Order: sequence, then structure tokens, then C-alpha cells
Amino acid sequence: MAEIKGAVVVDVERCKGCGLCIVACPKKVLDHAGDVNSKGYDYVKMVNPDACIGCTSCATVCPDSVITVYRAKI
Repeated sequence: MAEIKGAVVVDVERCKGCGLCIVACPKKVLDHAGDVNSKGYDYVKMVNPDACIGCTSCATVCPDSVITVYRAKI
């Protein structure tokens, strides 16, 4: 059985930094960037990309639909 590798892409300019995706991630892949976008929000980014399994939990809970999850078999 092939292993699934995931990648999360966050639209930084649209992210409001609510943190729902951080809580929803079972592998603790996401966290606040510690920087702000042009609107002044502390956006979310991948901090542990090797752990991502592409489950899409983060994208499902995002109220603004700013997260895209890519999955690849490796």
C-alpha cells in the first residue's frame, strides 16, 4: 500500500488566523506564522510539513476556504 504525503497551501492574504485549522490537524502540521499579512492578521503556515497525511481536516474547518490540500502517493 502506498503512503500518502500531503501538502497544505494557505492563501496568506485571505487567512484571518482564527486557528481552527491548527486545532483540527491530527498531526500538528500547522501553526501561526508569527508574522502578519497585509491586513494585519497572524496567518497560518505549515510548521511540520513532513508529518502531513493530506487528511483535509484543516481545509474542512476553515470558515473562509483559504486552505488547499494536495495529496500524492509516494
